[in-house]
Amino acid sequence: MHNKLTPFFLVLSLLLTSCGGEDDDGTTPDLVLQLSKGNIGTYSLNLNNSDENIDAPIDKPLVFTFTSPLEQSTVASSVELKDSEGVVVTLDFSFLDDDKTFSASTENGLEGNENYTLEIKNTLRGTSNEKFGGLTVSFQTVPKEINVTQLLIDGVDYFSAERIVDISLMPSFEITFSSPVDASTITDANVRIFSSSGLLSSAITLSEDKTTLTIVPSTALKGLQKTQVWLYEAIKGEEGEVFNFYKKDFYTTYDPTPVFPEISDEALLTLIQQKTFRYFYDDAHPASGMARERNSSGSTVTTGGTGFGLMAIIVGIERGFITRQQGIDHFAKVIGFLETADRFHGVWPHWLNGDTGAVQPFSTKDNGGDLVETSFLVQGLLTLRQYLNADNAAEADLVSRINTMWEEVEWDWHTKGGEKVLYWHWSPNFGWEMNHQIRGYNEALITYFLAAASPTHAVSADVYHNGWAGNGSIKNGRKFYDIELPLGYDYGGPLFFAHYSFLGLDPNGLSDTYGDYWEQNVAHSRINQAYCVANPKAFVGYSDLCWGLTASDNHNGYSAHSPTNDLGVITPTAALSSFPYTPVESMKALKFFYYTLGDKLLGENGFYDAFNITQGWTANSYLAIDQGPIVVMIENHRTGLLWDLFMSAPEVQPGLDKLGFTSQR
Repeated sequence: MHNKLTPFFLVLSLLLTSCGGEDDDGTTPDLVLQLSKGNIGTYSLNLNNSDENIDAPIDKPLVFTFTSPLEQSTVASSVELKDSEGVVVTLDFSFLDDDKTFSASTENGLEGNENYTLEIKNTLRGTSNEKFGGLTVSFQTVPKEINVTQLLIDGVDYFSAERIVDISLMPSFEITFSSPVDASTITDANVRIFSSSGLLSSAITLSEDKTTLTIVPSTALKGLQKTQVWLYEAIKGEEGEVFNFYKKDFYTTYDPTPVFPEISDEALLTLIQQKTFRYFYDDAHPASGMARERNSSGSTVTTGGTGFGLMAIIVGIERGFITRQQGIDHFAKVIGFLETADRFHGVWPHWLNGDTGAVQPFSTKDNGGDLVETSFLVQGLLTLRQYLNADNAAEADLVSRINTMWEEVEWDWHTKGGEKVLYWHWSPNFGWEMNHQIRGYNEALITYFLAAASPTHAVSADVYHNGWAGNGSIKNGRKFYDIELPLGYDYGGPLFFAHYSFLGLDPNGLSDTYGDYWEQNVAHSRINQAYCVANPKAFVGYSDLCWGLTASDNHNGYSAHSPTNDLGVITPTAALSSFPYTPVESMKALKFFYYTLGDKLLGENGFYDAFNITQGWTANSYLAIDQGPIVVMIENHRTGLLWDLFMSAPEVQPGLDKLGFTSQR
């Protein structure tokens, strides 16, 4: 049987050998090069139905992927792209995927609204000499576009600007297109200017070459307002090119027309002091006389803010806003409340309930003594003590009661058992778990000074030098906007650093081994103002008239604003409480806040806490720690009243001597 089958197997073997052999052109018929996909960028081509290949991109390469590596030398001669007129488009090739993919690109991209035909000929080969059967695929590119290429406002190019600010109230817009537009599509319906007040009428003209559109509002725009130029899709190119909707936002400069009648500078200072004073007198908590944390705080009152408020009420008496007796009655109410309110080793908490005197937790573990807020309160109490008349029985009684509370503050307790640093918080429930050391440079210089000056619970000078000054680490010495900053963080930090400790502690001529505190506060204020003038983030309204970054409310909540934490929020207390340091710059700011923004910014208790023109936001809040320094520091600028009172305290000079300070006093 084996011999009979041999001829059959021999024939089969020959047939297989023949099928596996080479054709005359050297290819192997059973090795075929197959195309798996074709793309233009990420746009997938339908290789079976060219009618579906529409709106292909014009700026992406043609990318075709095969099942096997390509013989590169055959690609350029086998791939041809033609436009609708049969003109061959020059292609540059590159290879990916171990040569399984070729990418073909043109020098300037494809034309819009054009029909192209791509042919991959059967001369294409794989690296193993695989043969390709050939392919022809057509596609249509996206319609031709006409685009805006330049935007001039009052002759200045803002095309690439992220935010456009300080535009004049009667601006001229010149918008240039990439090619001529169809003049019939340039109409009032397709070219519009909007503001928050609605659609604005404007004059529209098109240049002779039909490439530049000029728009001029018919009436002056409102100051510091967001306005928009809109160009609609109905605009077409002269050759039918499509146009994508174009919108550009811009913000106008301020309107110099005063919103209130002009008054003298001195009268304006008095007016703002009087309105702001009301927060601490008219709107004080009725039972305790304490300052509410903010105008919406209900029964939650603040100790530090009340310290500022006591000083503000002294100003109110001296300025004739209330009588001395009204002031004394108010002081007596506050002192009576503080004597019985919760204290922890003589230290008051940040917040109290104004009805009961019970601690109101500031946070979960902050339900005990707050040494920094206590120091702000004591600064106010000592200033008040010096103001009171010891020859008057009622006032002398208040003096005695203030002394008792001052002497009961255990500043040394907050060294946590003798460490060379003060700690901010202590709680009977959580002990020292907050673990917040008070280290400079910030608002707490007054805390260390009072701790050193205490007649009963003083800390050593080492606590100041090691804890506050970090043995010199508070020094800076670098220049910002060509202004040397002696101490603290780069750019100075929020401006309340220059205010809270210096409501009573006079920085004039005050210096120690680390720096001169008058120079520090002047430099800090000037750097803050210079930053706002430079306005590196292009926020709306920032200028030499509108400046001041410090901790306050903002459009998202609350933050310690500064040049390194700039959210576009201006806080009036920042510039106004810097009056002693920058009198000219602060007066400019005061006039701007009053005459330009006053109809929106000024309320019954002075200027609202903060505003952000870029966001179209103005606070409706007042905060005690922001309102108090305005009254006090304007008065220190005008008369030095609070500085004179605090610095006259008999404990002050020994405290200065102990810490190595020199003073002009």
